[in-house]
Amino acid sequence: MSEPQLVKRLEETIESIPDFPKEGILFKDITPIFLNPDLYEDIIGEFVNFSRGKIDAVCGIESRGYLFGIAIAVALKVPFVLIRKAGKLPPPFVAESYDLEYGSAEIEMRTGQIKAGQRILIHDDLLATGGTTEAAAKLVEKQGATVSQFSFLIALKDLQGENRLKDFNAEIFSVIEY
Repeated sequence: MSEPQLVKRLEETIESIPDFPKEGILFKDITPIFLNPDLYEDIIGEFVNFSRGKIDAVCGIESRGYLFGIAIAVALKVPFVLIRKAGKLPPPFVAESYDLEYGSAEIEMRTGQIKAGQRILIHDDLLATGGTTEAAAKLVEKQGATVSQFSFLIALKDLQGENRLKDFNAEIFSVIEY
């Protein structure tokens, strides 16, 4: 978790939208962050401080993992690699299926964009149940690289997504927790 002043600014900026996308869900809308370049820059600084000197590449999960992940990679001067929903990348790629609340999904990553032995940061905007992030970590491992870190703007602690990531023995960081 980040410094209290940044957390306070985020609490004042992130909007809570009740009953979206369905009844009973309290949606955390991060889009107001992008109206404040200074806040965005400070968030990137938090992520960079967490990862500096510890990673060789950033893998961002489609699509909101790209919003901060690319900037993290640029600031650290390391490659950024896309993790996409099935059918969006040309071959060659590796794929990993995972379960959803109702059904399953699949994500993919192009092969050859990360190398065996590299230390990888997997980034997404939100950690909920951890299913998508766990699948992303398995994609990284299929290519012989090591997941050394996970980072998220928001972690929904009640959903216990961190529990699914513990087997990877990687650092887990979120800027703000709900």
